[in-house]
Amino acid sequence: MPLRFLTAGESHGPSLTVIIDGLPAGLTVQASAIDRELKRRQMGYGRGGRMKIEKDAARLTGGIRHGRTLGGPVSLSIENLDFAAWSIAMSPEPPPEGTPEADLRRVVNPRPGHADLAGALKHDLHDIRDVLERASARETASRVAAGALAKILLGEMGIRVLSHTTVVGEAALPAERHASWDEIAAIPDDSPLRCVDVTVESSMMAEIDAAQKEKDSLGGAFQVVARGLPPGIGSSRQWDTRLEARLARAVMSIQAVKAVEVGEGVACASRRGSQVHDAIFYDANARRFHRRTNRAGGIEGGMTNGEEVRVTGYMKPLSTLPRPLHTVNVVTKEETAAVVERTDTCAILAAGVIGEAMVALTIADAFLEKFGGDSLNETRLNLHTYIAQVREF
Repeated sequence: MPLRFLTAGESHGPSLTVIIDGLPAGLTVQASAIDRELKRRQMGYGRGGRMKIEKDAARLTGGIRHGRTLGGPVSLSIENLDFAAWSIAMSPEPPPEGTPEADLRRVVNPRPGHADLAGALKHDLHDIRDVLERASARETASRVAAGALAKILLGEMGIRVLSHTTVVGEAALPAERHASWDEIAAIPDDSPLRCVDVTVESSMMAEIDAAQKEKDSLGGAFQVVARGLPPGIGSSRQWDTRLEARLARAVMSIQAVKAVEVGEGVACASRRGSQVHDAIFYDANARRFHRRTNRAGGIEGGMTNGEEVRVTGYMKPLSTLPRPLHTVNVVTKEETAAVVERTDTCAILAAGVIGEAMVALTIADAFLEKFGGDSLNETRLNLHTYIAQVREF
């Protein structure tokens, strides 16, 4: 059975809801483990005022008994604490007659770069609030919660997923600087931007300060690394079973991400094959078949090759600007300035955490596709049998 999830809820509604289906029975799950991931998503230099309001916590509502999964769908909710100030504007019930217009918080001035105008045209809506509430990156709290469950499953199989920031504005790790797993794992929890180089990180923070001073926003890039995967996860059987395609779709689905790279994919386009492909070596004792380089990002022919999977997401600057861009009122058609909602100057650290969640969910889905199992023990046994087969190859 595939691992799949659905989210529901609006940015300023009562709560966010997540249903994740396909987890085997017997997986130990504690809400505190999910809450840790939710807290990581709210961190990062350049975040805005809402992060001071929301204290995200998961409320497990189904699929778990006495701290273990039952084999059915797992459901959870995340309360939006800010809903107290939006109870009229975002009430599921029609507003009382005579409600002041200001309390309804209608939006009619779409933001360039956001879903505002396209969504309003698509759904025939003249209050953009109906579009932006769901399109908001607040939805990603749901994904991080689902991803936390996928991480727990992968952890049971010896697989870990982490991220680090590589670019913010014009500040970037040098192209030849390849962060090792140990460097990424050593980044402290209170790191302002999760960059492995503190000097580069200081330059990134200066970029954010400058953008904030000029009432602008800033994008960047993050890399997600998955370690411990055996070879053969994914498939070249069909276009939509190829693991890099699935990962690209997952990371590209994150709000504001406009490009995805696997391994050194962009740089490889301008190199010769002899400079690109990772030569194969064999160690009869420890690593068996292995590579000394990983330009492919751990994936060849749509399948893992046993090396670390590395996926980079490129994030555009956020579309809500304190100094708004030119737009057109969707009701009057008059030229005006775009709406200003509460926003961040830069949310690259959060994007990396969300990227971890989407990569973990995608890999967990492909992992269960190969190894199956209605219980955690069955899945683990199937994995161990396969690893023994690979080592005897």
